[in-house]
Amino acid sequence: MRPGLNSVILIVFLLLLDIYVFQAVRAMVYMSAPRVRNITFSVYWFISITILLTIALLPYINWHNWPAPVKSTLTAIFMGLVVAKLLVTVFLLLDDVRRGIVWVIRRFSGTPTADVAPGVVSGITRSQFLSRLGLITGGAFFGTLMYGFSNKYNYRVHKIKLAFKQLPEAFKGLRIVQISDIHSGSFADHNAVLKGIKLINDQKPDLVLFTGDLVNDRADEMNQWMDAFRQVKAPMGVYSSLGNHDYGEYYPWPDKTPNGYSAMQRANLERLKAVHGELGWKLMLNENVVLERNGQQIALLGVENWSAIKRFPRYGDLKRAYEGIDHIPFKILLSHDPTHWNAQVRPEYPDINLMLAGHTHGMQFGVEIPGLKWSPAQYFYKEWAGLYRKGEQFLYVNRGFGFLGYPGRVGILPEITVIDLA
Repeated sequence: MRPGLNSVILIVFLLLLDIYVFQAVRAMVYMSAPRVRNITFSVYWFISITILLTIALLPYINWHNWPAPVKSTLTAIFMGLVVAKLLVTVFLLLDDVRRGIVWVIRRFSGTPTADVAPGVVSGITRSQFLSRLGLITGGAFFGTLMYGFSNKYNYRVHKIKLAFKQLPEAFKGLRIVQISDIHSGSFADHNAVLKGIKLINDQKPDLVLFTGDLVNDRADEMNQWMDAFRQVKAPMGVYSSLGNHDYGEYYPWPDKTPNGYSAMQRANLERLKAVHGELGWKLMLNENVVLERNGQQIALLGVENWSAIKRFPRYGDLKRAYEGIDHIPFKILLSHDPTHWNAQVRPEYPDINLMLAGHTHGMQFGVEIPGLKWSPAQYFYKEWAGLYRKGEQFLYVNRGFGFLGYPGRVGILPEITVIDLA
């Protein structure tokens, strides 16, 4: 099996990118000792050629069956290097444009133009300045991604208190812990995950609610994590729902047909549903349960994945889940995708007081400091992390317990949500 056309195009693109970025590397060490230049050039081209050879050899190394944590780490390093180099090229292109303009001015005016960057130590040309600035920017981005590897199990507890007029007196003080997006197929550190589960139980929840994506694709990803997640307990129970990844739609099932049918995929989903039960969790499939305290009641609804974005599954049936509870004064909905809130929940079910979602992970990258909350996720999702309110309805979007794709977190840390009702 030879590399496909797409692989050849990618290899050519990366080679051209490496050659172009090498200009900045060469400018950076131009005045250094020969030994420093030789080491720098050797390291740069060793890494670049290793990546190119790996891409060329992918058809022969059974990449698809490599352990998921290894694949995600190597992919993250590769993508990080590519993006870092692309950032460098921005500065190199600016310099090339600048030099082109200078050449035109010199060509037609005959006026010499200085090439020393203002505010920079005399002797450093604008080209050297932009090259160094590009390398620093790209290097800082890559270093940030590498640092994020250490944060993937750095769980944070987010505590909020919500007051509702409709909440029965018997349920005031109810403590809910929400977790979401476990993505067990990405885990590699058993002790770290157990610390996260201990942190869940340490919150002394009355009720634990899980809002989907237990696995990346396959039910057997949970095999080695069953004993760990069985430890999640609450006096009023643990309830769960399905997320888009739980349906196995992103996995290349051997028996998949052009119309998308796969018996193996269907069996995988049934097995995953059974896993929830074996954990002691009540999986809610477009249904509701009424919780009672001291003769008073609230309703808990759970739907399958429902997204307003077409590329994600829409199996949720809120009408079915709502049946028989219109008289219950207070309602909580588990729905994995936050786009469900504005698309259907708010306009059609104004008496659903609180919806809990996940899905976005906050893209595992961003900034959350007092006065500033930013992530690329906000360009894709109106509600992407934390608490949102419209009138008397609330939505909380959990940042995710696990991780997917990039095996790390930068700024947006894995979350355990504690909600105290009042």
